[in-house]
Amino acid sequence: MKSRKIALYGLFIALAFIFSYIESLFPIPFPVPGIKLGLANLVVIIVIYGIGVKEAFVLSMIRILLVGFTFRDPSTLIFSFAGGFLSWLMMTVFLKLKLFSMVGVSIIGGIAHNIGQIIVAIIYVNNMGMLYYLPVLMVSGVISGTLIGILAAVILKRLTKFINN
Repeated sequence: MKSRKIALYGLFIALAFIFSYIESLFPIPFPVPGIKLGLANLVVIIVIYGIGVKEAFVLSMIRILLVGFTFRDPSTLIFSFAGGFLSWLMMTVFLKLKLFSMVGVSIIGGIAHNIGQIIVAIIYVNNMGMLYYLPVLMVSGVISGTLIGILAAVILKRLTKFINN
């Protein structure tokens, strides 16, 4: 049973890594930097609901580390870790509070990810003007969080039997 869980966990890490790579191939042409669909968050949401919050945290941090050293400049890791951690934290809090559906939790994760990255950007460039990006990033977080949440709910419904066996 333990080896099956480890294999499943490795599969989810690989899937999140591949989704990050695919997303890097198709940057969204938008004047505000940092807008993306967040395909890897699809895997994080599925793991949060299907396996557990601790496992989702480890998955998210491993994926960020792998992607940071493979496809991005390692200096961008702090942005990704800040966004990923705040996203995971807020999704975990709202999952435990049971105030929202999976889609609502995903939206909160999308918004929190963008807030985490803006906080780091403000500190990094020492410029509060970065806050001007926040409204656009919040809207993109709602849109991507909605799409990812809907997709995750559909996929998890089909995967539940496989994950729990």
